[in-house]
Amino acid sequence: MPASPSTARAINDRLALRLLQREGPLTAGQLKQLTGLSRPTVADLVERLTDAGLITVVGEAGEQRRGPNAKLYGIVADRAHLAALDVRTEGVAVAVSDLVGTVLAEASVPIGGDTGTGPAVERAVALVERAVKEAGADRPHTVGIGAPGLIDPASGELRDSSGLPQWHRALVATLQERFPDARVSVENETNLAALAEQRDGAARDRDTFVLLWLGHGTGAAVVLDGKLRRGASGGTGEIGFLPVPGTTGLPSATDCAGGFHSLAGSAAITRLAAEHGLIAEGAQAPDAARLVGEAVARTGGDEGDAARRFLDVLADRIALGVASVVAVLDPGCVVLGGEVGQAGGAPLAALVEERVRRMSPLPAAVRPSDLGGTAVLRGALLTARDQAQDELFAPPGRSV
Repeated sequence: MPASPSTARAINDRLALRLLQREGPLTAGQLKQLTGLSRPTVADLVERLTDAGLITVVGEAGEQRRGPNAKLYGIVADRAHLAALDVRTEGVAVAVSDLVGTVLAEASVPIGGDTGTGPAVERAVALVERAVKEAGADRPHTVGIGAPGLIDPASGELRDSSGLPQWHRALVATLQERFPDARVSVENETNLAALAEQRDGAARDRDTFVLLWLGHGTGAAVVLDGKLRRGASGGTGEIGFLPVPGTTGLPSATDCAGGFHSLAGSAAITRLAAEHGLIAEGAQAPDAARLVGEAVARTGGDEGDAARRFLDVLADRIALGVASVVAVLDPGCVVLGGEVGQAGGAPLAALVEERVRRMSPLPAAVRPSDLGGTAVLRGALLTARDQAQDELFAPPGRSV
């Protein structure tokens, strides 16, 4: 059945707003061309969106013509401010942007393992408040949070986990209390990284892929047919628990030791580097990402044999996880994300792809992350922006 006039107007308005978000400021003529709508219809929607405070004149088109230049319309960027958090076991990073995604303020704060739950939460919330103020806003419209751990698919809440600090769950509730008018949502960090890589990173050309997160811990995010898949309990991608050869035991329901995490987590990578003589005896071990990056840089030199052997063994380990994912999901593409994936770059990805090609009959490209450690914060910001726009761009009196 044909849409009612009000429904048709709402559809046209949303289409125009999405185009302005994707393309930037446009003239009425450009909106007509891109939407296929008639000139009067475009004129009406421009008037409606202007009256609603969603778009405004931001300049004039550069073309010279008889009479005045065409007006350029853009989304009112300061209609809403968005906050994004990347919550780690050792600290928090925050970014605040306007409605079109321009980052206006960024900050981070370390939170040690000996910090109590209350002080840790207050430190993180104070960081958000300072960043929001620095961005010139009174409060955030939407807050997106990326955190390690399982997200309950029914409630959307971060589950209790014995391996994560208690302040993680308390932070989500406190932010909602401190900003009662804001929409606060939390998502698994690896899932957010995958969304960022899909929109702005290494998987821009893929609607089906897996992101393998290699950082302090290991994880995976699964995107099939353009949609993020979370599983029945929200646990899709808990690859750290995957039983693999080469470990001293098997993982349990409460501990991933003995699983893939024991081969590819940061602690395991650091031990592997020490075994190959990449850490001086008695020296404090640098983080795993730095070790991998240094090994990649050294492989081209005359003394790069140890670095090459280290990367070969590391690629063997990572390939076990990638080959398992490929055998079950056939994603066609696996992105090596996280700080280690970024540090290894194209050389490590090529080594892993070579091994997976020998282990699996299913073709799978293995790519390095374009975004690395920034992907979680980018994904949280993109998610917050989508949620805010869904609400603000909805027809009056109706939420989406």
